Amino acid sequence: MGRRDSDIVGYTFLSQSEESFQDRYVIPLAKMFGWCYYHTHNSRHSAEGFPDLVLVRPPRIIFAELKAKGKKPTRAQEAWLELLGSVPGVEVYDWTPDDADRIVTILER
Repeated sequence: MGRRDSDIVGYTFLSQSEESFQDRYVIPLAKMFGWCYYHTHNSRHSAEGFPDLVLVRPPRIIFAELKAKGKKPTRAQEAWLELLGSVPGVEVYDWTPDDADRIVTILER
């Protein structure tokens, strides 16, 4: 059985893991609004602090760091977000499950 839009938007964050938040909410929501996405499955060989998720839907590009509720980005993650955010037209976000409504607003526009 397929996932209904209301299943995604009404998702309850019972699991506070970043993976659950990404895989069960942010990515399905992005797909629903027509975004292409990329995330590194194994970051051990990637640049330290690079954002978890890259979303592209021309003319927009988003780099998002996803955190479990109550968690904050590391200094390396903050540095990447600041650097990427200094590029004209690039959007950067630090999202937690508490940002669920805001994420919908950002991705649907």
